[in-house]
Amino acid sequence: MSDTNSTFIPFTRPSFNQETIDAVSEVLRSGWVTSGPKLAEFEATLSNYFGGRPVRCFANGTATMKIALQVAGIGPGDEVITTPISWVATSNVILSVGAKPVFADIDPVTRNIDLAKVASAITPKTRAIMPVYLAGLPVNMDQLYALAKQHNLRVIEDAAQAFGSQWQGKKIGSFGDLVSFSFQANKNLTTVEGGCLVLNNVDEARLAEKFRLQGLTRQGMDGMDVDVLGGKDNLTDVNAAIGLEQLKQLPAYQARRIALARQYFDVMRAELKAASLDDLKLELPVENFTDSNWHMFQVVLPLDQLNTDRAQIMAELKDLGIGTGVHYPAITSFTLYKNQGYKTSDTPIAERIGKSILTLPLFPAMADEDIGRIAKGLVGILQKYRKN
Repeated sequence: MSDTNSTFIPFTRPSFNQETIDAVSEVLRSGWVTSGPKLAEFEATLSNYFGGRPVRCFANGTATMKIALQVAGIGPGDEVITTPISWVATSNVILSVGAKPVFADIDPVTRNIDLAKVASAITPKTRAIMPVYLAGLPVNMDQLYALAKQHNLRVIEDAAQAFGSQWQGKKIGSFGDLVSFSFQANKNLTTVEGGCLVLNNVDEARLAEKFRLQGLTRQGMDGMDVDVLGGKDNLTDVNAAIGLEQLKQLPAYQARRIALARQYFDVMRAELKAASLDDLKLELPVENFTDSNWHMFQVVLPLDQLNTDRAQIMAELKDLGIGTGVHYPAITSFTLYKNQGYKTSDTPIAERIGKSILTLPLFPAMADEDIGRIAKGLVGILQKYRKN
């Protein structure tokens, strides 16, 4: 094994510079480590990033979505239309407020929710649409909001993977309704754990603050009241300090992700051609370098043309020192959802893609030569298992 191959390439890895480490040390030395001045600064900086809209931060991106539903007043008896191809948190939060997730199938090219199928799924009980921007690629935002307006629905954008993504030159989060982002460790901007919610006005922001910390409102030096049922979902100053430094580095990170994604397309196509696999239906992502933030680079494996399964391909890539991920199996394939009557066969495109999607490594610290190594490794495995 060569020196290059001896280095394991994970599917993602966060980048923390010395300034970030110093900023965390400063918070720890200050003695104020939970929600405080750094959180206030981070929220103000994020608000400025999103064009002045109110922003509140939370302990994770799951809390942001749940609280968005609560702010929108969604609960028992309500339906929320969403996608079956997402991290299960997307639909779990709908269940957690007592509402019902309704799954609309996905577009096979973008792998995002199919808005035409959303329109068909609307009933008198529908209160909201919750689209997910898989790998950072937004849905057609004009179509989404026209549909919501037509049916008087709230939109809760699960933009967990889309920090830095755009729609027609406007940042995702700088317009629209309630927009939820995750800052979990594998995201383009991370606070290790955390998330933020972009809201419409001061009243919604105040309500979100109540839900974030036990429903509490303080008055004066010693007065306090609780008038809604809240939880414990506040972000700490330690996390906020990391986020502030990450924001400074975001443009450089973004440029690097785009450069790596461009290489993936060129190298992958060249490797397939060199291996005489032009007829292999390996599905690459949408080649969009303006709207997507390239949170992930995902392929859909042509399993019907291969004498193997995804798990074996992942195992052999791991043996080559290449980490991969699965984002995501169809939510309706999980026991929790099957027990409630959901069937993967009701969303057949999501069912197929959920069984065959594969996330390849993509993160700013990758070297250019890593892309060639990954493409060569994957294509070699596909060539080995190709059906005659």
